[in-house]
Amino acid sequence: MNHGSRKAIGWLWAAGLASIGLLMGGCESLGGRDSAGGPRAGLPATTGGPGQLASTNGAPVGMDDLCVGDRVTVILTDIPTNYGAIDQQIREDGNITLPLGVVVKAAGKKAGGLAVEIRNEYVPKYFVRCTVSVKPQERVFYVGGHVRLPNRYVYVGEMTVLRAIKVAGDFTDYAKKTNVEVTRAGGGKPLKVNCKKALKESKYDIPIYPGDQIYVHQRFW
Repeated sequence: MNHGSRKAIGWLWAAGLASIGLLMGGCESLGGRDSAGGPRAGLPATTGGPGQLASTNGAPVGMDDLCVGDRVTVILTDIPTNYGAIDQQIREDGNITLPLGVVVKAAGKKAGGLAVEIRNEYVPKYFVRCTVSVKPQERVFYVGGHVRLPNRYVYVGEMTVLRAIKVAGDFTDYAKKTNVEVTRAGGGKPLKVNCKKALKESKYDIPIYPGDQIYVHQRFW
């Protein structure tokens, strides 16, 4: 093999390795481009495996399945009353509440399966017939405060506080790593997380769910 051929093969190997690096980097980058905002985040207690979400009992569910924190739009038609588009966020207990006080377990179900279950709750107890559509809204989480890229990010699978902060470019030099707040999108008291402890012990690296927001405070010394 002459020198020119060896050089060409070397370039091909380098290009292949670079392509692999870009693909791996793309898998780790979950960022969106909208400015950070929205409610702050709280803490469910279970997670699924890599690339999975979790139901309220801790069992992993698929990416097409609904989970705690997801927002859904429910529309009821072919009934006497027009309720319009009903926006609901799946609560920590996995349920949503619909008109006439109907409570339905949503976590762990696909949109189509949830629509069937909602219809069964209304027919024939309340209505002779009812057509139900369920549309999941975009899954996002928020990272703000003293991170390098505060923003809203697409939620595509298992996420923890430390991973979310990595997605947002990591801590700034002025971040107070011992005082990170996580607040549930639906409200509630913010939970303080010591990320220095979380780096040493994974039990402190709590899970993040769709709609959660992380806020990193500033240190003053």
